[in-house]
Amino acid sequence: MTNKLMASLANNPILNELSLAPSGPMGAARWRIEILSGLTVALALVPEAVAFAFVAGVHPLVGLYAAFIVGLITACIGGRPGMISGATGALAVVMVALVAAHGVEYLFATVILMGLMQIAAGIFKLGKFIRLVPHPVMLGFVNGLAIVIFLAQMSQFQVPGTATSGGHGIASGQWMTGWPLAIMLGLTVLTMAIIWATPKVTSLIPAPLAGIGIVALLVIGFGIDVPRVGDLASIKGGLPPFHIPFSFGGEGGTGLYGDMLAPFNLKTLWIIFPYALILAAIGLIESLLTLNLVGEIVNKRGGASQECVAQGVANTVTGFFGGMGGCAMIGQSMINVKSGGRTRAAGIAAALFLLAFILVASPLIEQIPLAALVGVMFMVVIGTFAWNSFNIMRKVPRLDAFVIVLVTITTVMYDLAIAVVVGVIVSALAYAWQNARRIHAETEIMDDGTKVYKVEGPLFFGSAEGFSELFTPKDDPDEVIIDFARSRVADQSALQAIEAVAGKYETEGKSVHLRHLSRDCHELLTKAGQLMIDSDDDPDYEIAVNYSVKTGVMAGGH
Repeated sequence: MTNKLMASLANNPILNELSLAPSGPMGAARWRIEILSGLTVALALVPEAVAFAFVAGVHPLVGLYAAFIVGLITACIGGRPGMISGATGALAVVMVALVAAHGVEYLFATVILMGLMQIAAGIFKLGKFIRLVPHPVMLGFVNGLAIVIFLAQMSQFQVPGTATSGGHGIASGQWMTGWPLAIMLGLTVLTMAIIWATPKVTSLIPAPLAGIGIVALLVIGFGIDVPRVGDLASIKGGLPPFHIPFSFGGEGGTGLYGDMLAPFNLKTLWIIFPYALILAAIGLIESLLTLNLVGEIVNKRGGASQECVAQGVANTVTGFFGGMGGCAMIGQSMINVKSGGRTRAAGIAAALFLLAFILVASPLIEQIPLAALVGVMFMVVIGTFAWNSFNIMRKVPRLDAFVIVLVTITTVMYDLAIAVVVGVIVSALAYAWQNARRIHAETEIMDDGTKVYKVEGPLFFGSAEGFSELFTPKDDPDEVIIDFARSRVADQSALQAIEAVAGKYETEGKSVHLRHLSRDCHELLTKAGQLMIDSDDDPDYEIAVNYSVKTGVMAGGH
């Protein structure tokens, strides 16, 4: 019966038109892999969604509904098939202050605004700026998230009911001791061993699913007393209810979980706007970095703008259905990819399985030992952490090694958005400093006595001062040429520097001409009004036109 079902799916022309597969129709074997990968992801999503709901200070179903809706929509229309999205700790740690101060209805309103911001980012193609993230920042991001995932599992080694949530889902409570701790550790290690050994034995079932299934059967069959999913919270519920979190006309009213509805006015907007902006930024950064990471594994590129729109649509819809919002999950995405998931079918299956758990299978899912899911996540940590970064840091420039460590630590201590911004800023400043030191010039005296400065290196804000120090107006002849054949004029600071140098020569009663301007430099100087001669010959280097410099254009800049 199963084979017939798989065959019917493979031959269904409608499903094949959805571009679920990377290329061509999906066969029965591919459908089996995708569906089993989705089941594995769904099982791992349950404790994560519940834990992150606790971090945000909301009901567990708020996290589970977010995982279902965000996961389903992004799987259908996201920029990278195979990626998994849902409720995440990076967002939850920002949400907790809003929920504590104003209630969960304000969170739903914030998630809607967050989604609209992300849609706008996708429409205006802001996702392309993820290309500016340097590779050292990517390494730090991967390592930092691996450590965060590892630390988030520590709460499972604490006595149920004693943990209090902290950042990234990390909890503090009473630690297990004695036999309970030994059994928990033993089952975790057993799960990891099964995951490691399964691919060597068979490829019919994803290794993480085999680990969860075998350990769950062992615990249930022998009645081993260990913490289970049900000890976190009940996951039983109904379909996500459509819900408008706003009150109109000052009517007030209560929402889904007893909190007051958010008034639809400017006061509410001023409250939720800062949170929505931060959440949108964190969500997009984490999603786009995960998109790049998964893309490297599956050898796919592009899709950044589409992913921004998908995340935005998912969060906007989630806010109207009682969910806490979400973004791409690197841990679950790695589980899916490592289990063989390569198409949209795996993500869709994961979301539908999660909904099935909530509606009808909660008694069974609540019996799964947490140790099995912890073992899966530990294997994700091992597979996610860039272990070769230790070797890389010995070979790359010290500054790049510093950026890797800085981003890793900042991700763990604060959040991903801050870490990436800090890493990009440090890398950009380092690049600017290195290029600023490259500016220099060779001099040559022509037969007619004219002195030529052959400038090398980019002329921009970082090198403007060094550029000015290259010239000696008092000692130079009456005619001076600055040759830009091996240089580029980049910005307003460069224009200011050129005018300052020309002004010094003008004060001495001498003239300065510019030669071998590239086309972009020619356009920049012409727009600024600093060129006395308008010619398109020199940018093509067909005729070495000497351009006089008009001084006083940049005066009054202070």
